[in-house]
Amino acid sequence: MAFEVGTPVVTQAGSTTRGPRLGVIEEVLRGDPSPRYRVRWDDGRESVYTPASGALKAAPRRRRTKPAAPPRPAKRARSSSR
Repeated sequence: MAFEVGTPVVTQAGSTTRGPRLGVIEEVLRGDPSPRYRVRWDDGRESVYTPASGALKAAPRRRRTKPAAPPRPAKRARSSSR
């Protein structure tokens, strides 16, 4: 799978002592069939990454939570003076 600049990605670590690594594609250095990417990782480091088959996947998109709406003012009761 080819990725574009700005795509959030995740790769599984090659050892069981490390967790998955999250990053963002900064530059596509070479496309398919043997892609090579410049990736900025979530720890701030940057590296050139040539993924093995299936090693790099698009990161699941995080759901954005809507900011809380400001409270509405209380409605005034209408007085009927008829």
